Parts: sequence; structure tokens; C-alpha cells
Amino acid sequence: MKSAVCLLSGGLDSTTALYYAKQEGYRVHALTIHYGQLHDKEIESARQIAAELNIPHEIISISMPWKGSALLDSNIPVPTGRKESEMTKEIPSTYVPARNSIFLSFAASWAEVLGAKAIFFGANIQDYSGYPDCRPEYLQAFRELVRLGTKRGDEGKAIRIETPLLQLSKKEIVLLGQSLNVPFQKTWSCYQGKNTPCGECDSCVLRAKGFREAEIEDPLMRYAISSLR
Repeated sequence: MKSAVCLLSGGLDSTTALYYAKQEGYRVHALTIHYGQLHDKEIESARQIAAELNIPHEIISISMPWKGSALLDSNIPVPTGRKESEMTKEIPSTYVPARNSIFLSFAASWAEVLGAKAIFFGANIQDYSGYPDCRPEYLQAFRELVRLGTKRGDEGKAIRIETPLLQLSKKEIVLLGQSLNVPFQKTWSCYQGKNTPCGECDSCVLRAKGFREAEIEDPLMRYAISSLR
């Protein structure tokens, strides 16, 4: 059976991409990276999701002591209450410097050892929050990097980087997740580490928009978000 490494943060998008890879007939291996974020709610979600599927799951920890992001430094505020139109005007403080390059590099290393054919990555361009490392041109450049910088690539067997959600809206991602029986209640998208989602950060706003437009109740977010009124 063909195999794949799936980057699993525990969020809605990465979980949907994981379930998509499984439906496509891949033997999936989940990779979760703890990079020093201020809370580990997503890590626990990833652990529960991988356990439910009974799939191989690696959780690795790395250090980014230079911080540089609201997700790593409590002194940097997380943007809240922003409208969707404001989210792509500038790169937000929740951007983690070069995070996706780091994550994809770890995934490529594991995929090469496994002999995996692909890496599945839940990047999304339609409803993203201004992150430069979710753009199609970035992903295409990274595909070339993996081809040039790995033994597999040198042998003409380059590891594919699959981004099945890239051009989907959040509504479409929710509908796809529903069709794949994604356990929405186990996923975590909020940038805050509280007991319940804050409902005001960019990630919560986009998630709520997707569920609302899909006309599906989000089991994690049964509350009104003022910015969507």
C-alpha cells in the first residue's frame, strides 16, 4: 500500500487533509510538531485524532527560543475582532517565522525514510490569514526544493507535496470534512489555550464562517461571534 506523511496540527484543516489522504488509499503516518507554542490544546487534539484512527503518530518537540510570534511570546497580542477583509492586508502577529518550511522539512525527512510517496499538508489560500508560507508559489518552490535536496528526488522518485485544501473555501473544507466523517469535536483551531474557543481570533472567525455557510453546527463553537453579525 502506498504511504504518506500527514502534517497534523490537530486543527480543522490538517485533520481534514489527513482524512482525505486516508480516503485516497494511503497508509497515513501523522506528524505533529510542538514548536514551543503557548498552549498545547492542538497537540492533545492531534493525539486524540491519531488514536481514534489507530495510525502511526510521531510528536516531536523543537525549540524556537527567538520567538517572533504571538503564538510563541505572551508579550505579543493575538489579533482579535478582525473582519475577514482585514486579515489579508498584512502578515499578522500570529505568523511564526518560516514555520511551514521547518514543518515540511521534517515531514520530508520522515517520508524519505518511510519510502512514502507523498506529504499531505492542510494549507489553504482562500481563507488564510495572510501567511506567506501558504501561498501556491511558495508550495511549488518547496516541491522543487524537496526534489533537488533528497535522495528520492535524485533517483527520480520525488516525494509529492499534496495540498488538497489549497483552493477550497472554509465552507468547502467543512463540507468535505463532514463527507469524510471528520470528528469536528476533537479538532482545535483557536489561537488561545482556554477551555473553550475564544470566538474572536482570526482562526475562530474563519472557522465559524465556514460552519455557518455550510449550515452545519460546529460542536466546538456554539456561540455567536460578534464580528460575523
